[in-house]
Amino acid sequence: MEVVIVAGADAAGRLVGGAIADLVGRCPGAVLGLATGSSPLPVYADLARRHAAGELSLASARAFLLDEYVGLPPDHPQRYRAFIARELERHVDFAPGAVQAPDVRADGPALLDACAAYEVAIAAAGGIDLQLLGVGSDGHIGFNEPG
Repeated sequence: MEVVIVAGADAAGRLVGGAIADLVGRCPGAVLGLATGSSPLPVYADLARRHAAGELSLASARAFLLDEYVGLPPDHPQRYRAFIARELERHVDFAPGAVQAPDVRADGPALLDACAAYEVAIAAAGGIDLQLLGVGSDGHIGFNEPG
């Protein structure tokens, strides 16, 4: 593992955005794992900037969301799917349907089946090439809260 220390959030966003752009440049059909929260925002802003400057296309890439809230209606603005649409998708050129989220509309055993289907979809896409994770103020990574 390599730890890179940068001057702040914007520099981190440029560094990670550059890594994603390099990956997509080498492998246009890369599969990205996307996270929500405040820490990925500078990365999404950098990807949007690169796209607007003609330096990045995600038209052949695919993405899977790391997680989703269970129980929120499909049109709820706090859903992670809505967050990714608002903060990234509307600013870049993912193809329609290229960004997928777990189907959390079901409950009980059907929810477990939907989660299994999501895992199958990720495997069918060839797995995740790069997973972006957020880091919380208490040090949690990817919603794995301390304790």
